Amino acid sequence: MKDIPGIKDIPWHEFPARPRLVFMGTPEFAVPPLKALIEAGHQVPAVVTQPDKPKGRGRKTEPSPVKQFALAHSIEVLQPEKASADLFCETMERIKPDLVIVVAFGQILKKRLLAIPKWGVINIHASLLPKLRGAAPIPWAILNEDTRTGLTIMQMDEGLDTGPILFQKEVPILEDETAGELADRLAALAGELMVGTLKDLAENRLIAEPQDHGSATHAPKIEREKAIIDWTQSARRLSALIRGLDPKPGAYSFLHEKELKLFSPRVVEEKRVGFVPGRVAGYQQGLLLIETGQGRIGIRELQYPGKKRLAADAFLRGFPIPEGTLLGK
Repeated sequence: MKDIPGIKDIPWHEFPARPRLVFMGTPEFAVPPLKALIEAGHQVPAVVTQPDKPKGRGRKTEPSPVKQFALAHSIEVLQPEKASADLFCETMERIKPDLVIVVAFGQILKKRLLAIPKWGVINIHASLLPKLRGAAPIPWAILNEDTRTGLTIMQMDEGLDTGPILFQKEVPILEDETAGELADRLAALAGELMVGTLKDLAENRLIAEPQDHGSATHAPKIEREKAIIDWTQSARRLSALIRGLDPKPGAYSFLHEKELKLFSPRVVEEKRVGFVPGRVAGYQQGLLLIETGQGRIGIRELQYPGKKRLAADAFLRGFPIPEGTLLGK
């Protein structure tokens, strides 16, 4: 088995203006980069995405957003159960890509696959590496109350987001921005950056730089126990929790022992103490007001299990929550 091309092993000065690409991605976040590459005239003979999975209450099998986009543009779709298995690697060796681009694919890639393309495998990661390596960098940037994040284009190796950096773009995290809203902004930017990076590589204007591994932080998958709301925390902290888990998996509390998901929060009052944590303080200007350990928070949208996510006014018309109601177990 040949080695993964290292920084010094790749002949970047020979990088072609229109490399033969294979694109690997799965969720909606990966669609704008794929779209941008196609619109820029790049060759994408194949797209690799996760196998179709059952979704929703009816558990109907649905293709990934990347698969839907690829089929609409007559691109071959490959869906290996394990992308680094020998059988799939043999398929990739027959395709002979110059470069593989990975955006939120959802599987760990092993040495044999990473070594196939002449110019290696590059990845768009939604953080400023080495910060927030892992599966959930966007939620964790908000959960950590960071004010800035960004995108990193890196050469992949066998580690988890540990490869050399080709390019980074920093962006601010906006006031009251949810993880979903931030993901949409970063996805739109990712396509532009990837097209620009390929152009810069072809013109020999980029040099891959090793990461400072001593500065690394991590962004693991969000577990369900992280999503339960502790109303004794401050309004500022709870806003970060709810926004970081919006839209998925959704932060939740309980109303009369029934799970209630809360979305799209705003800090209404930040400093005041002496409230009853979890007590509903009324409704005003589209917000369900809730007291916390320090301050009050306003909730714009709510959802019961199996029901639609609704704006607060519409939800309260169907499911009234009187002032003074106490949320939580």
